[in-house]
Amino acid sequence: MAEIGDAYLKDLVQTYRNYQSLADRALAQVRNDSDLHAVPGPGSNSIAIIMKHVAGNLRSRFRDFLTTDGEKPDRDREGEFEMATPLSREEMLAWWKDGWAIAMQAIESLTPADLGRTVYIRGKGMLVIEALNRSATHTSYHVGQIVLLVRHLTWPDWTPLTIPKGRSGEAGQREVRK
Repeated sequence: MAEIGDAYLKDLVQTYRNYQSLADRALAQVRNDSDLHAVPGPGSNSIAIIMKHVAGNLRSRFRDFLTTDGEKPDRDREGEFEMATPLSREEMLAWWKDGWAIAMQAIESLTPADLGRTVYIRGKGMLVIEALNRSATHTSYHVGQIVLLVRHLTWPDWTPLTIPKGRSGEAGQREVRK
């Protein structure tokens, strides 16, 4: 069973690193700070708001992950969806990177034995593995939003982050040659 736990944790670390890389590579394509704050329509969120929310969520969930409730008393979730004064790219990226660093440190410190422990989010108990899966799906959902918004804002200069449309055959040939 420890082998499965090791494989799961290794895969989870890779999954988080992959989503962080996708978001970071998309964000690097944003031409100016004002694009980070562009709202595509009513009821929508800007890239900066999504970044603020993801970073706040990662910070809250993974700070003292095994020992305190994942919804920290100092988190203002509703405030994550507001930004009265637009922050600079540097300020946004500092907040973003800090959230990811906290999450990665916590995830990388887990052992297979931790997966069956109970943690709490908003007072609700769940197994560590359940909390990790919940966080991974939440994070991937928002990273997808960021990528889509950046693609929209940078078109036609967008550089694909994965295999470009119509190029699957070439990618398969590269894999075979390795």
